[in-house]
Amino acid sequence: MKDRNTMAPLAERCRPGTLEEFVGQRHVLDKGKIIHSIIDSRKAFSIILWGEPGTGKTTLAMLIARYCSMDSHFLSAISAGVADVRKVIDTGRKNRQEGMQTLLFLDEIHRFNKAQQDAVLGAVESGDIILIGATTENPSFSVISPLLSRTRVIKLNPLSNEDLSLILDSVMARDELFSSGDMTFGDGVRDRLIDLAGGDARRLLNILETAHAVSDGSMITGDNLAEAVKNSMLYYDRAGEKHYDTISAFIKSLRGSDPDAAVYYMARMILSGEDPLFIARRMVIFASEDVGNASPTALTLAVSAFTAVKNIGLPEAEIILSQCAVFLASSPKSNASYLAIGKAKEAAAAYPHEIPFHLRNAPTDLMKKMGYSKGYRYPHDFPGHFVDEAYLPDAIKDLVFYEPSEEGTEKAMAERLRRLWPRKYGKEE
Repeated sequence: MKDRNTMAPLAERCRPGTLEEFVGQRHVLDKGKIIHSIIDSRKAFSIILWGEPGTGKTTLAMLIARYCSMDSHFLSAISAGVADVRKVIDTGRKNRQEGMQTLLFLDEIHRFNKAQQDAVLGAVESGDIILIGATTENPSFSVISPLLSRTRVIKLNPLSNEDLSLILDSVMARDELFSSGDMTFGDGVRDRLIDLAGGDARRLLNILETAHAVSDGSMITGDNLAEAVKNSMLYYDRAGEKHYDTISAFIKSLRGSDPDAAVYYMARMILSGEDPLFIARRMVIFASEDVGNASPTALTLAVSAFTAVKNIGLPEAEIILSQCAVFLASSPKSNASYLAIGKAKEAAAAYPHEIPFHLRNAPTDLMKKMGYSKGYRYPHDFPGHFVDEAYLPDAIKDLVFYEPSEEGTEKAMAERLRRLWPRKYGKEE
């Protein structure tokens, strides 16, 4: 680990300079594993490094370039364009004629569109450049297939707490800001710092650096740590995999009737800057799809929550979102209505039968003479406001789309339907 100019961020000053200093990712760095083999052979090939922030993607690319004596060019897909890439390719073509490998490191490669990724393809195939693409998103969805087929995808894992502890020890011992030995941590603060990093070494060091800056210089307290993370955002790309993973966990926690897990994942979304209306909108859908008639007031509450969140905004909207999430998670569940429309759509597509004459509208004398609406019996004219009538087309009259559950208020609906339609809904009670 090289101590660099103290004006540089701590994470940059402490970036590993050798393979021995690199902590974590043993599944690709141990002897015989893929990256260790690249370094041993001193000959690189094109790879995609896929992992969350702070797992070592850029550092590994730097180490590969250094050990393999490559002419390296580091670009970010956020700021670079095709013209920048072509300059590197031109350089790579000249270098290849002289027997030197050229590395093009493309950070955030998933931000390049298809045309931009196509610009790299020919140079990778010809060997003019060795591409190391870094991405936080699943490359199956974010990198074009022809490029994937010419590279190897290497998945990097979030760092373990043990890994982060080793990194922290090294920083405290070797970085000149901390190596005097005077800096200590308050009770439980060190462990809390590691937990807050969430497997991200860069986040660990950024929080440490900020906490030190707001401390008295001798001890980092719990208050210092809280101040350091107060406005820090968790990694979360609204268009990326983390977004979908978190909302998936939130919905599945609601469905699983766990209010604690539901508000936890919702809190993560809020802290990460998710649009509160997105959360509210998903709860409206959930109220109908997963709670349904087991608790019909859930939909009313969810719609009211959506309206309130829209009108009020953050931070007060958090309270409304929390109330709605807790109610939905704690409510009885039924997806019977959701299943019913699915089965009805299948039947409607497969059986486009004529609508029975007695159910048709007859606004004119001609239609009445043709038999439209003839024989229709008005339910309110009968006891219980019900009459045993055929409403489905004759060919599918016995199909059942809605199968009510025995949960919540839907149980009463099921009992009523069994009384009214014993042939279709009759069950032993």
